[in-house]
Amino acid sequence: MNCREFVDFLMAYLNDELPAGQRDAFRRHIDDCPPCINFLDTYEETIRLEKEAYRDIDCDEMPPQLVKAILAAKQKG
Repeated sequence: MNCREFVDFLMAYLNDELPAGQRDAFRRHIDDCPPCINFLDTYEETIRLEKEAYRDIDCDEMPPQLVKAILAAKQKG
């Protein structure tokens, strides 16, 4: 596994969705690649901080203004 593949499989790894062989290759890559270790650490920290920031906010429904902004941006792109 190389660094590009590492990034491609990152979410599946974090969600424990990789088959055993791919998970082993992923772990071997992490063991030998300090930049990917740092990337993984900062990625996990970002997820933790994001969850913490929204811990006390009720996000069951997306605000209508946000939906409109997303749709408008999508039409422009």
